[in-house]
Amino acid sequence: MLVMFLAMLETEEDQRRFTRLFEAHEKKIYAVALRVLGDRDRDRAEDAAQQTWLQLIKYWDRVSALPWEETEGYVVTVSKNCALDILRADRKTVALPEDWAPPAQEDRQDEYDYLVSLIRSLPENYRRVLELKLVEEQTNKEIARRLGLSESAVAVRVLRGRNLLKERLEKEGYTYDAV
Repeated sequence: MLVMFLAMLETEEDQRRFTRLFEAHEKKIYAVALRVLGDRDRDRAEDAAQQTWLQLIKYWDRVSALPWEETEGYVVTVSKNCALDILRADRKTVALPEDWAPPAQEDRQDEYDYLVSLIRSLPENYRRVLELKLVEEQTNKEIARRLGLSESAVAVRVLRGRNLLKERLEKEGYTYDAV
């Protein structure tokens, strides 16, 4: 993950300073997010931590201008705010009723119904995003706007949700790569 963040910075000096910041505060950022979101919500704490790093890069000019002694407080505040943003987004999200019947193609109805049941069995933060992505065929931008998330958070949840679906399909003997 660090490599991805470093690619967003322009100069080697910025990359060195960011690497130092990352190594010094990576665990603290995750711990703060986990504390805000609840000890059982590790996936969302990871999402909040990733959002924290993206916010720090977005405002890198401000962050890099801080004296080193002040960076910890700044980083902790950003982490807490990113976690709180996730909690606020959850309050805005309304789950689809269990008896909701999504539109489906006539052919391959059984496969489609099975995929929908697998999506519904996923943890809520992945389930809702995948419903919008795979069932309602919305773009990441539309999903982000609808759920009050960033596009990168949506992309991460889509990727992780698809991986969970793939794992569940493979456990049942399917070798279906297009999920």
